[in-house]
Amino acid sequence: MPLCLIPPGRRGIYAARSFAANDRLPYTRGPHICGPYNSAAMERRSCGARLGRDKSLPYEYFSRKDTPMPKQIPVYLFVGQLESGKTKFIQETMEDPNFDSGDKTLLLVCEEGEVEYDPSKFAFGGVHVAQIEDKSELTQENLTALEKKSGCGRVIIEYNGMWKLDKIFEIRVPKGWTVVQVISFVNAETYDVYSQNMKATMVEQFNSADMVIFNRCDENSKIPEWRRSIKAVNRRAQIIFEMKDGSIAPETNEPEDLPYDVSADVIELPDDDFGIWYVDASDMKERYDGKKIHFKAMVFRPKQYGSNAFVPGRFAMTCCVEDIQFVGFKCYYQGAKNLVDRQWVDVTAKIGYEYYPDFEGEGPVLTAEKVTLTSAPDEEVVYFS
Repeated sequence: MPLCLIPPGRRGIYAARSFAANDRLPYTRGPHICGPYNSAAMERRSCGARLGRDKSLPYEYFSRKDTPMPKQIPVYLFVGQLESGKTKFIQETMEDPNFDSGDKTLLLVCEEGEVEYDPSKFAFGGVHVAQIEDKSELTQENLTALEKKSGCGRVIIEYNGMWKLDKIFEIRVPKGWTVVQVISFVNAETYDVYSQNMKATMVEQFNSADMVIFNRCDENSKIPEWRRSIKAVNRRAQIIFEMKDGSIAPETNEPEDLPYDVSADVIELPDDDFGIWYVDASDMKERYDGKKIHFKAMVFRPKQYGSNAFVPGRFAMTCCVEDIQFVGFKCYYQGAKNLVDRQWVDVTAKIGYEYYPDFEGEGPVLTAEKVTLTSAPDEEVVYFS
């Protein structure tokens, strides 16, 4: 497995994806919103690499015994807005002897910031730095030429924060290039401004990330709120908050940070906080397993649930009006057959957890104790912060 881009002192390990060679950067995205009950969950690509081949390649590619498989070249992709800390992180990584895999490295720099690379401080040689001035340079011909010139066995891409991320996954690349890790960087000092003015771009980067690193945090940083906003977009992403002194912020996902009382005999969920509960319940089994909750929701009855279950949920927005989607958890209820889609109900239920293949693990499930019809809330769309 390729080395993980985590310099000493930074937490976390990411198990790299394993893909066979392809002529486009192979990459599989997870669901857009955590949980199996998301109306806009992205379809997972069936990757034959787990069986030793990539089904996206033509059969002839594998049937010729004299055709050697191309060498896999791991690609590490760094995304984030200008001055988000990408260059500094890569520089620190290249100064770490533990990142020396023995392969030559091609470093593609797609934007120029205030911080420049200092190859003289790299812990190993064989690093070829190439500037990509315009996204039109990201062509198969140019990348193949750079691969041959550098003799690289791995590729690091510092991507331009203003370019759409889909571009890097759509281009044709040299055989064997495989994305093994996507890390998104955020400057905590400017995050709220970027989030307000470029939310779609930020969400796209978070949605693709295996790891999100907030740097330059301080005691005023809204860490619990930011964590929930990322988890709403990408449940699987590891999130790290780095303080200005370089230390890692302690976990701050405490019950006291929530806008409702999880210690109550019955959790009373305010109408506006359904999105926050949805994310927190997905991540914090120990906090909710066996608890009772009361909330208002809209009825959705998936056909596959039969007559004794439904989904009480809400329409939620992560970025803009175009990405509004229905989210909620499966709820067992003997009277579900009498409910109609889009009815509003008051639900009192017990929270449990069970395994779902689509969830790739355990997810929350509700067992209703009481369900009654009610009126719609003042605001029908909820948010995750």
